[in-house]
Amino acid sequence: MNLIEFLLKASWVSAVAAAITGSISGIGSAASIALINRSISEITPAHPQASQGLLWGFIGLVAVALVTNLVSQFLLVQLAQSAIYKLRLRISGWILASPLRHLEELGANRLLVTLTEDVQSISSAVFIVPTLCTNAAIILASLTYLGWLSIWVLLGTLGFLVLAISLVQLLINRAVSFFTKAREENDALMKHFQAITDGVKELKLHAQRREDFFAEDLQATAATLRDYRIGSQRAIALSNGLGDLLFFLLLGLLVYGLPQIRAVSSELLSGYVLTISYIMRPIGNILSNLPSLSQAGVALRKIDALGLSLASRAETLARTTNVRSEFKQIEIDRATHSYQLVGEETNFSLGPIDLTIYPAELLFIVGGNGSGKSTLAKLLTGLYVPDGGEIRLDGNVIDDRNRELYRQLFSTVFADFYLFDRFMGLRLADPDAQAQAYLEQLQLTHKVTVENGKLSTTALSQGQRKRLALLTAYLEDRPIYLFDEWAADQDPFFREIFYQQLLPELKQRGKAVLVISHDDRYFHLADRLIKLDYGKIINN
Repeated sequence: MNLIEFLLKASWVSAVAAAITGSISGIGSAASIALINRSISEITPAHPQASQGLLWGFIGLVAVALVTNLVSQFLLVQLAQSAIYKLRLRISGWILASPLRHLEELGANRLLVTLTEDVQSISSAVFIVPTLCTNAAIILASLTYLGWLSIWVLLGTLGFLVLAISLVQLLINRAVSFFTKAREENDALMKHFQAITDGVKELKLHAQRREDFFAEDLQATAATLRDYRIGSQRAIALSNGLGDLLFFLLLGLLVYGLPQIRAVSSELLSGYVLTISYIMRPIGNILSNLPSLSQAGVALRKIDALGLSLASRAETLARTTNVRSEFKQIEIDRATHSYQLVGEETNFSLGPIDLTIYPAELLFIVGGNGSGKSTLAKLLTGLYVPDGGEIRLDGNVIDDRNRELYRQLFSTVFADFYLFDRFMGLRLADPDAQAQAYLEQLQLTHKVTVENGKLSTTALSQGQRKRLALLTAYLEDRPIYLFDEWAADQDPFFREIFYQQLLPELKQRGKAVLVISHDDRYFHLADRLIKLDYGKIINN
């Protein structure tokens, strides 16, 4: 997809209207140049009265050019920003509709670069479009006037421009090649930046690891990106310099070469020079903006590729207004799920899993690191789709048609949870009062307040943030609760409250509670202990 196609898809009516008004503006600008050229030859001391009519004509043409130019730019600015707005929402919608496993395979760094830098490149380019359209109209109208003055000069100028643009385009193509390579390196650099923020503790505690990461990963990638961008900017600078050189060469040929071939009056020669000088500015503007347009083209191709990848696996996200408040049983029947381990040639396989879950039951999911506990949790909650076997809710098989509704049974706090700063999607009579009661139970009233469903702060310790995530889960009040290593960041006192008080209370309310835990001192509280080893349940 190129930029023009992108804008036409947003609103072809606005695009056509802007093109028409821009063309009128360009014709008016070129006509004003023609009128100036005529005035130079007609207004003389012997005919001073000629100036008045030409002056009013000039004012009229300038007014038409100004008004239509403003209308064209207003239309294109509205169109461009509407297109960017829709693009941002479309990409976000793609991500939200894509399966979790596919998003994990793509990587957060690639998605973030697309949402930020790619969209910003396109946004910057669409700002240029209004000016480009006006400049293109000026060039076409001016060349038409030049053809009216002399068809041979027009043909010679066109031939020269084709040669000049072809030479400049070669340099632009080289710049585009660098842009494409730089875009690939940017994905890698974003990954390294994420490693800095997420792995800062590990880097601080291991000097050699920090030095190797900085020199071999971060610095090397940043240097490659720098070199690609230097190469692109050098190509752009050469193209601009070559454009200026060719412009002066064309003027030199007209002023010094054309009179040697045929007789040309000074008035006609001044008309040639004036017209060509006038169109050089819009031509220069177009050429100087080609790199930005090319960079936007690279970004659009990246977004198209991402869109095809995401759309090909999009899930059905049906509206879930009638969320079930209870269930009888969930059966996992010989379900399996496999995926490629990062940096390894082998796959990790979970299952086959046979498991039944009932209301008012407390289950502990235990096992060593890498045994498949979190994978089982994601499979059970519908975030992962079984490769084989099936999941049944009250006897009904869960598939693409009802998986979204099935997910609404669960309130979760995963180990890598995200804490929103306000309560969304809750239909409660008085959420602030209910949240305040839970804040007291979770011993957070001295840290956090709630007003109009918004938390006063989320800048807390990890353990306190997990309590706020638990508060949100309480307010959701769903039939099944799943906690992934929730107590790992709690102090001994509140860990005791979680296992001895909070979990039994949820069970007494008829909730099915699934807890991933390593706290073996509390395993006796479970109704059932589900132990995993290398993706298999070894006792149930």
